[in-house]
Amino acid sequence: MSLLKIENITKTYGGGVNALSGINLEINNGMFGLLGPNGAGKSSLMRTLATLQEPTSGKITFNDVDIINNPQEMRNNLGYLPQEFGVYPKISAYELLDHIAVLKGIQNKKERKNQVIALLQQTNLYQHRKKHVSTFSGGMRQRFGIAQALLGDPKLIIVDEPTAGLDPEERNRFHNLLSEIGEHVIVLLSTHIVEDVRDLCSNMAIMGEGQIISHGIPSELIQQLEGQIWKRTIKKEALASFKTAFNVLSTQLHSGEIRLHVLSETKPESGFELINPDLEDVYFSTLTTKN
Repeated sequence: MSLLKIENITKTYGGGVNALSGINLEINNGMFGLLGPNGAGKSSLMRTLATLQEPTSGKITFNDVDIINNPQEMRNNLGYLPQEFGVYPKISAYELLDHIAVLKGIQNKKERKNQVIALLQQTNLYQHRKKHVSTFSGGMRQRFGIAQALLGDPKLIIVDEPTAGLDPEERNRFHNLLSEIGEHVIVLLSTHIVEDVRDLCSNMAIMGEGQIISHGIPSELIQQLEGQIWKRTIKKEALASFKTAFNVLSTQLHSGEIRLHVLSETKPESGFELINPDLEDVYFSTLTTKN
């Protein structure tokens, strides 16, 4: 069982931009979702954990080792799939994965070959092993990204916005792959897509403006909103007045009308229907409260 401990981490960039402000988290084996809008500081935290940048202050330990003072310890145990990663234009999937394995220190040729083949099979890319990675679809490229992240048997895997832009079939395939991996190691999933966290993660945190504004078990966070989420369908032209009168969490256009969710401890007015909350309601209510 691994433990990642983040204590009061801050990161200030040039010009006084505070990307991270007092981040505190403890993360054990399993899938952990870091949910937040674009610009919330998620990628900055991921880069800090991956030792690609140092925090301005605070402490990070992985299995009781200070990884700010000993970054190589983290690198030896880390698999990282960044938001975007480049590939060589004229090299096959097998050759590129073998090359990355060498860079990760897997020197034994037989061991390296066995691991590369096993990972191509696990990510359902073995039949495409001779194709150039630059020709892969978005979903295939993300699965290749997971394959390279898994080289060297890492104990911590960081995936940053992995399903953005994937079609539903590829997204489901990618979810299944992440779930399988998350049974044995820490998988830290950074995303702005609520469904990714809902479908995959047993624990989560919501991030906004460089801070952790809520964290816990998704089902327990949802339970806290029981009896407070109301639904109503209205005409589009009435939306502005409803936003003024009520705490509107989310809106969805459907057949020319607006379906909205409102947060209220009592029935807002006639026409509203009490519904069971979901993780999207948790997400939007948390961000609304923060603002």
